[in-house]
Amino acid sequence: MASVLGSSSTAILASRPLSSQTSKPYISSLTLSPGQSSGRKFYGGIGIHGKRGRSQFHVAVTNVATDINSVDQPQKLAAKESQRPVYPFPAIVGQDEMKLCLLLNVIDPKIGGVMIMGDRGTGKSTTVRSLVDLLPEIKVVAGDPFNSDPEDPESMGVEVRENIMKGENLSVVMTKINMVDLPLGATEDRVCGTIDIEKALTEGVKAFEPGLLAKANRGILYVDEVNLLDDHLVDVLLDSAASGWNTVEREGISISHPARFILIGSGNPEEGELRPQLLDRFGMHAQVGTVRDAELRVKIVEERARFDKNPKEFRDSYKAEQEKLQKQIGSARSSLSSVQIDRDLQVKISKVCAELNVDGLRGDIVTNRAAKALAALKGRDNVTTEDIATVIPNCLRHRLRKDPLESIDSGLLVIEKFYEVFS
Repeated sequence: MASVLGSSSTAILASRPLSSQTSKPYISSLTLSPGQSSGRKFYGGIGIHGKRGRSQFHVAVTNVATDINSVDQPQKLAAKESQRPVYPFPAIVGQDEMKLCLLLNVIDPKIGGVMIMGDRGTGKSTTVRSLVDLLPEIKVVAGDPFNSDPEDPESMGVEVRENIMKGENLSVVMTKINMVDLPLGATEDRVCGTIDIEKALTEGVKAFEPGLLAKANRGILYVDEVNLLDDHLVDVLLDSAASGWNTVEREGISISHPARFILIGSGNPEEGELRPQLLDRFGMHAQVGTVRDAELRVKIVEERARFDKNPKEFRDSYKAEQEKLQKQIGSARSSLSSVQIDRDLQVKISKVCAELNVDGLRGDIVTNRAAKALAALKGRDNVTTEDIATVIPNCLRHRLRKDPLESIDSGLLVIEKFYEVFS
C-alpha cells in the first residue's frame, strides 16, 4: 500500500555486528555479568527478569520499517509505481455519508474512527482503501518502529522519550500517515508483537519484533468484516483503543509502546452484530445502502470498467480533484485548533444525548469534535447548527440502547430529537 512506511524486516540484530553501516535498526540491549543479583532490570521501556550465571544476555527490538533516509527518492517513486493501483477517492459515486465520516477522521484523528455497516458490494472497502492518497504527512522520528511524534510525549516510544530527556538531537522526517490492514486470520502475536524463541534458545538473545499495532501508531488501522473478527483479537483492540498503549508480556520481557490509531471497520450487518464494547469505541457510525437509481448504477459500472482497463490513465484523470481535496484537508487540519463552538450549542448537544439516554459522555465529546472538523473542512471558524445536524446522527446512532420492538431507524430517532431540542 502506497502509504505504508518502509518494508517489514525480520532480521535479528544478533546475526550481524552492531557497528554495521548497512542499516539503522532500533536497538535496546542489556548485558548481565556473572555474579549479578537476580531481579528485574529496566532499560528503554523493557523489563527483564535477570538470572545468575548468564554471561551474555541481550535484548533487542527489531525495526519493522526501513529507515526512511536510507531509501533513495527514485527507489521510493519506483516502488510506489509498482504497487497495486488504488481507486481514486473523488471517483467514488454517491455514499456521501461514508466519505464525510472518513474525511472528518483524517482532519481530527481524536474523533476515534468510523464503523461502516452496509450491504455487500457497496464499495465500503474500496472507499476506505482509496483514502490512502489523501492522507497528509506527519513528523516522525527517523528509523523509529513506533512512528514516534518528536513533539508529543504521549505518542513517543519510551526509548525516544529517554533520548529527548538526555538532550539528544533526533533525526526527524516527514512521512505519510500509515494505513495498516488487520486480516481476520491474524494471530495475536502478529498483532501485538512477537518474540523470536529460536534466537533465545540458540544464541541467548531475546528479540522483540513489533506487530501491526506498533505500525499503526499515529495512523489508521482498518479491519474489513470487523464483525467476524475473533474475540481474542477484539479484546486486544479494546485494550489498545482504551489506553492508547499496547503492552506485551512474553517470555520474561515486558514492553509497552504507544498504539494510538484511527480505528476503521466495515462489515455487513447480516453476517452478525458487533460486540457493544467494540462498537462504542468507534467515534462515528456510517450506514451504506445499495444505490437504487438506474442512471447512477450505470455510471458506477462504467467508471469501474475504465479503472480496470487502464488504472494509471483513470487515476490521472482524477489527479486535479485529488490534489484539490488534499489541499482542503491540509488547510482544515491547520485551522482546526482555531474553530470555536458556542456554549449554547454545546449545551443543546448534551441535552440531545441526555434525552436519548446515551450512556457515558463519549457521544457528547465526539459530536463536538466532528462538528468542529466539519466547520474546518468548510473553511469556517465557527460551528453552526447545520454542522451539528449533519454529524450528530453518525456520532450517536450506534450508542443508543437497542429496542427489539422498535421499528424506526436509530438515526431517525437522533434527528427527531435534534430538531425537538434545537428548535
